[in-house]
Amino acid sequence: MRYRRLGRTGYDVSEVGLGAWQLGADWGDVDEPTALATLHAAADAGVTFFDTADVYGDGRSERLVGRFLHERSDPRLVVATKMGRREPLEMARYTPEAFRRWLDRSRENLGLETIPLVQLHCLPTQVYYTPEIFAALDALVADGVIAHYGVSVEKVEEGLIALENPGVASVQIIFNAFRQRPAERFLAAARAADVGVIVRVPLASGLLTGKFTPSTVFAADDHRLYNREGTSFDRGETFAGIPYEVGLAAVEELRPLVPAGTTMTQLALRWILLHEGVSTTIPGAKNAEMARANAAASDLPPLAPETMDAIRAVYDARIRPHVHTRW
Repeated sequence: MRYRRLGRTGYDVSEVGLGAWQLGADWGDVDEPTALATLHAAADAGVTFFDTADVYGDGRSERLVGRFLHERSDPRLVVATKMGRREPLEMARYTPEAFRRWLDRSRENLGLETIPLVQLHCLPTQVYYTPEIFAALDALVADGVIAHYGVSVEKVEEGLIALENPGVASVQIIFNAFRQRPAERFLAAARAADVGVIVRVPLASGLLTGKFTPSTVFAADDHRLYNREGTSFDRGETFAGIPYEVGLAAVEELRPLVPAGTTMTQLALRWILLHEGVSTTIPGAKNAEMARANAAASDLPPLAPETMDAIRAVYDARIRPHVHTRW
């Protein structure tokens, strides 16, 4: 496992982390023993960055991560959580009092006095133009409730706005072979600002694992079934916003590019890690085997330039019209 500096936080984190959304809800059932085994397997493989949110399973993911932290007791582990989506997305609700209430709950769930990194969780764009919100977060840092704060955004433009705030230490954003727009400007801007970049949805909700077919059946409680049109939250969170059939066809064009001894998943993760400005990426895993395989992508050699060019060509031909100007 290789490690990178997470912007001005100063944390050195594994370049492949673990996203814990699926351990809470919305990806089909993951029982508690399996969830804990997954977290420990990731740590055994060198993963030190774990991302969760208060809304994942209404706190279930945070509680599982907290139990893991208690069992593991490793000072190298860095946990990031997110807040702001457990209540209606209304500007009037984002108050200092609400922030403290939400974070007290997260601190209890995680078993932490000070949370290493808290991120505003895909809130309305107006948030990033509201200095009072960031002043409230600065106060929480001063009081020791959180060590650092960042934002998780849907749109590149929101990430660029957030970079202008001197207190923002990280930006979490969707970036993968099927969502390439952040590479045009955002990654360089974040690097210049010394802001960490946390890449989420690195596998396009599993499309880039190469395991799905037109006949794949998703559980009723899996967002890959119920949110394809964005009926529950932003459509870009599900299959990176790409129509499922379009994604399947693009994956078949990528399949011949997978190097021998490597999986499609590892190809997708390695592609992300070859971009300067990325601090870490947070693929999910529903079992220990998946966690170990994801982590192994860090140790693979760089992709050949012609492979990178071919991936870009597939994006331009098949994917760009569906996503490039939307997010």
